[in-house]
Amino acid sequence: MLELTRRLLVAAEGGEPVLLASILDPGRESLTAGARLLVERDGSRMGSLGDPALDELVAAARDDLFRRHAAETVYLADGALSPRTVAGGAAIYLEVVEAKPEILIVGAGHIGRSLAKLADFLDFQVAILDDREEFADARVVPEADQVICDDYEAAIDRFPIGPSTSVVMVTRGHKQDEIALRRVLGRGAGYVGMIGSKRRTATVLSHLKDEGFDAGDLAAVRTPIGLDIGAETPEEIALSIMAEVLMLRRGGTGAPMYRRPAGLRD
Repeated sequence: MLELTRRLLVAAEGGEPVLLASILDPGRESLTAGARLLVERDGSRMGSLGDPALDELVAAARDDLFRRHAAETVYLADGALSPRTVAGGAAIYLEVVEAKPEILIVGAGHIGRSLAKLADFLDFQVAILDDREEFADARVVPEADQVICDDYEAAIDRFPIGPSTSVVMVTRGHKQDEIALRRVLGRGAGYVGMIGSKRRTATVLSHLKDEGFDAGDLAAVRTPIGLDIGAETPEEIALSIMAEVLMLRRGGTGAPMYRRPAGLRD
């Protein structure tokens, strides 16, 4: 148990993520509430849920769970895991334990500051970058964990970017956006987004394509940025952007969840 706890602490402090499965409710199964199983990316395990077949089910689902940074309750039904409540079925909590996701906001204008506030509220590690001292000021963006005032190219080159990093470019102009995007492409960020109109962003992507940047990396850039919620104000635009970041991180679709049973429809 001590070894299991130590492994969880390593993951939470920035080490390799690990999948934790815990029995919340044994239901009718011969399981014990509180039993825990750790599963590594390579399938190796520590602990057990008390049933080898259930351990196998959880381990087999690990790729999808790691990809979605999952934190969810599932239910055991007829030898399978289901997201839907099952009468009498065991309830199992699945969580990918990892360091907080981070977001690098390039541009500390109105939208950038609104993004910092919302990302902080959503428990992201927030870094914001601008090359203007009056904007890159911790007193102006107190929600940011890191405020960087520097040349865009130099600062982005130094910034550690990985699969849990979201990079959002909301600078004051397409020239700055293009400079920033050039330094981000190909570095394995989990999300790359750039604000701007379809015409403006298409021009930037065309320039980078002509320079020989990888077509797949360019295709992955979310631009124009955000989900279509009719956003107008900086705060609304920030909401649209963070909704897209979370949608891709969690494997959502962005589709409305609204539905009504047939008997309640008009």
